[in-house]
Amino acid sequence: MSQDVVADGINMIMNCKKAKKDSLEIKRYSNLLIEVLKIAKREGYIDYSLDEKNKVLNVKITKLNKCQAIKPRFFVKKNTIEKYVRRYLPSRNFGVIIISTSSGLLTHQEAIEKEIGGSLIAYFY
Repeated sequence: MSQDVVADGINMIMNCKKAKKDSLEIKRYSNLLIEVLKIAKREGYIDYSLDEKNKVLNVKITKLNKCQAIKPRFFVKKNTIEKYVRRYLPSRNFGVIIISTSSGLLTHQEAIEKEIGGSLIAYFY
């Protein structure tokens, strides 16, 4: 376990996928990880529920192929987002890169539409 809760949670999800399991429990989470998982849920890659009583995040993998935290967290300008889309995603309209912006967490498509840059957090496809 490292100090990066988001990277640990995403690595746990990917390890579960590689072990051919379809669900897992994350006991160490943060608000940033929950926001990242909200975007992944909205895009249809995973489903999750938060058990407030036991303080456990239950994650169910649906159509996920790969997910990974981006380290180091590169800062991107609005006109250089496309460079990182080519680097991390297998094709142009396949998958999402999650970017932390001044408007909150956005997918790379939303950041391009709003013409704002930010810090790269993770990608899902």
